[in-house]
Amino acid sequence: MPDRLLEIDGISKRYGELIALQDMTFDVRAGELFGFVGSNGAGKTTTMRIVLGVLAADAGTVRWDGAPVTLGTRRLIGYMPEERGLYPKMKVGEQLAYLARLHGMTAAAARRSAETWTERLGIAGRRDDEVQKLSLGNQQRVQLAAALVHDPRILVLDEPFSGLDPVAVDVMSEVLREKAAEGVPVVFSSHQLDLVERLCDRVGIVRAGRMIARGSVDELRAGGAVRLVVDAPSAPDGWTAGVPGVRVLARNGSRTELELDEGADDQAVLKTALATGPVHEFARRLPSLTELFRTAVHEGPKAPESAGGAR
Repeated sequence: MPDRLLEIDGISKRYGELIALQDMTFDVRAGELFGFVGSNGAGKTTTMRIVLGVLAADAGTVRWDGAPVTLGTRRLIGYMPEERGLYPKMKVGEQLAYLARLHGMTAAAARRSAETWTERLGIAGRRDDEVQKLSLGNQQRVQLAAALVHDPRILVLDEPFSGLDPVAVDVMSEVLREKAAEGVPVVFSSHQLDLVERLCDRVGIVRAGRMIARGSVDELRAGGAVRLVVDAPSAPDGWTAGVPGVRVLARNGSRTELELDEGADDQAVLKTALATGPVHEFARRLPSLTELFRTAVHEGPKAPESAGGAR
């Protein structure tokens, strides 16, 4: 088994008749950035709270390095909740040092770590301010500092980029890459799918409490529906009507974007386009993560999980 593997294995959770999670299963490997995406209410936050022990699962197990997670293990986790989890009237520096000491740091080490992370995240000048007096973006930076201040071995972050300006997003992204480079497994949820696509080694898409797709962004994109871009200046509207299994997604001037059903013949599309005149472009276009997400959430998965997405 790989070192320092965080495993979420068959987690289920119900609230009466409501199924919040059903057999939620995935892992986050050492040094990996794992993007956890889904619509509001899909089960992302519930999963994270079970990992933290804030909620108890009805079934399933959370393991770290092959053993069930315990209170001692949870002291190793840096957690950033989506909602504010800070003391609003406590000063930033004092609060971060206090949280570090709760995780076992000495007073001196806690103070140094608080100074380090407020410098790193651009809020050193606000150490003596109460959290409630900060902007929402700066509160988010303090929230991340609170997750990092005790030098965690695992990071679990719920919407860490919410409310951040572009500069802060860049700083946050760099920090997460650095922690992954140190061998820390990082799992974070986000609705900013362009960031997830850019940052993450693997992605899991959640729908109605179940993991419906999982793998690297390239694996997920390759498993999506085939899309073609055809630039045929002489082609009239409806030129694909005689080709079975082909849908027009968009047309912009002479360029037509198509989606092909499984088994549809792309060479038949090319032949039909050439019959109308010259073809300046004929290329496959891989769907973005946003497009994959929309398809998976609204229609369910079209392809099995990639072989690269272990449990």
